[in-house]
Amino acid sequence: MKKQIFITNGTGGCGKDTFACILNDLIPTKKISSIDSVKSIASLCEWDGKKTQKDRKFLSDLKLLLAGYNDFPFSVLRNEVENFNSDFKYEILLIDIREPKEIERAVKEFKAKTILIKNNRVAPITSNMADANVFNYKYDFIIENNGTMDELRDTVKKFAKENIL
Repeated sequence: MKKQIFITNGTGGCGKDTFACILNDLIPTKKISSIDSVKSIASLCEWDGKKTQKDRKFLSDLKLLLAGYNDFPFSVLRNEVENFNSDFKYEILLIDIREPKEIERAVKEFKAKTILIKNNRVAPITSNMADANVFNYKYDFIIENNGTMDELRDTVKKFAKENIL
């Protein structure tokens, strides 16, 4: 099987982590986020790990500041992709990215496909630029997570069979 990279997106609480866990049960999958390196820096500023509206705005603003200063968040992603490509443990890399321009950049540079995880039971978050633009991109795949856990498992299995395996 050829290694594949997917950019995943969806509102907070829509099921991105659950999607990744189910996919990992089928195919060795690694999941990272474009905000992970920013969270590490935010913790130095005494960010407590919570994800209130204020926290989400802080993380989004900090990511924009770091990207504008020296492209730090994307450089970290680039290193993660290089590590993934040389690691025999994983076949799939999922990268959570919210911002449409950054999604497009990652698609081109990493030859990735895009997946939107939708859950109609979760309200959109609009307190910051990153979360507010989740739906402003034309994704390659849309995973509906509006039912039971068993239904999501079936959806992920079908997705993997038709698009990965």
